[in-house]
Amino acid sequence: MDKIEIEGGRRLSGRVTISGAKNAALPILTSALLTDGSNTYTNVPGLQDIHSIRALLENHGASVSVDGHTVRIDASGLSNSEAPYELVRKMRASILVLGPLLARLGRARVSLPGGCAIGARPINLHLNGLERLGATIALRHGYVEAEAKKLVGADIYFDTVTVTGTENLMMAAVLASGRSVLRNAAREPEIVALAQVLNQMGADVQGAGTPVITINGVDTLKPTQTEIIPDRIETGTFLVAAALTGGDVIIDRCEPDHVGATLSKLSQAGVDISVGQNTIHVRGNASVTSVDFRTEPYPGFPTDMQAQFMVLMAVADGTSMINETIFENRFIHVSELKRMGADIRINGNTAMVHGVGRLSGAPVMASDLRASACLVLAGLVAEGTTVINRVYHLDRGYEALEEKFTALGAAIRRVR
Repeated sequence: MDKIEIEGGRRLSGRVTISGAKNAALPILTSALLTDGSNTYTNVPGLQDIHSIRALLENHGASVSVDGHTVRIDASGLSNSEAPYELVRKMRASILVLGPLLARLGRARVSLPGGCAIGARPINLHLNGLERLGATIALRHGYVEAEAKKLVGADIYFDTVTVTGTENLMMAAVLASGRSVLRNAAREPEIVALAQVLNQMGADVQGAGTPVITINGVDTLKPTQTEIIPDRIETGTFLVAAALTGGDVIIDRCEPDHVGATLSKLSQAGVDISVGQNTIHVRGNASVTSVDFRTEPYPGFPTDMQAQFMVLMAVADGTSMINETIFENRFIHVSELKRMGADIRINGNTAMVHGVGRLSGAPVMASDLRASACLVLAGLVAEGTTVINRVYHLDRGYEALEEKFTALGAAIRRVR
């Protein structure tokens, strides 16, 4: 199993280019199941999760070809309505095939999904919404079994904000008969990106990016071509890395509007930030001031940035209170940061972080995707050598992370 070894204490400097967003690419690639013909997607990141969704789409009868960062998908041969456990267990986003399969084939049998161990993340909101659209749902032997001769538009309210639930219901509703309204819908940029792609395919989706999304169903969709938006979590990770190391880093091909909450907290902490149209210039200071924050659905502070920002607070001046409101198990990385000298106390869903000025390199274990990134950042700023075990999580969500940090001056290498 691969490890990452980091010699800490180096100041980052230079330019880094942000890859396409995993969380946008996965639902957009899945939306190809809704139409016959060849769809083309550019700026697709080279990640393990992309390989996983490719295998799943091919399992359903789609033809998938990859040329660098360009992916072409033709679902004209869509036939198999079952997503088996062997393909679904590695990635929670696999549940996104449920809506398109049901809309296109009238049936779907999808294994309950896996993914990072950061919380329960139940799919009941997906299933309740599909039932409102007229589907018959049953859970048997670890599988969701859904049937519907024809989905019918409905008014659907999500009890809690759900990103994948919003995406699944959007894709199911575009081929339903009549109008559907999704209330308390997720507002993430990835939701907007999916809606734009669906509209390019001939769908009628209005209100994406707001809490109320209206979908007027159509009979058929046509293939399209689109570019995947920049990854806002990768952007945030490099923002924090530059601030941590007192660096001077320009982040290229990003979307500053998508990382507003992270930029705001960095500015409050005393980090010097200049924003351009598609660039962000970060100049780290000798010291950073502690700030409090809580994770919230977009446009609030993202839960996917909580672990990375905690590292910054671990070496900041003062005490920070971090409130995690999205996932109940998202403080797993704390025990590893404490091994590196961080002073962090947990009380329920709140972490109290006392800044210690400097961390110390140590062998640590990654527990999930964002915790892996958190430990990389900790290693960059720690004295001595940090060895991160179980880094396969990183390959699910960060493209060429070691190469990008090396280009900025970090002493980081993968041990295979």
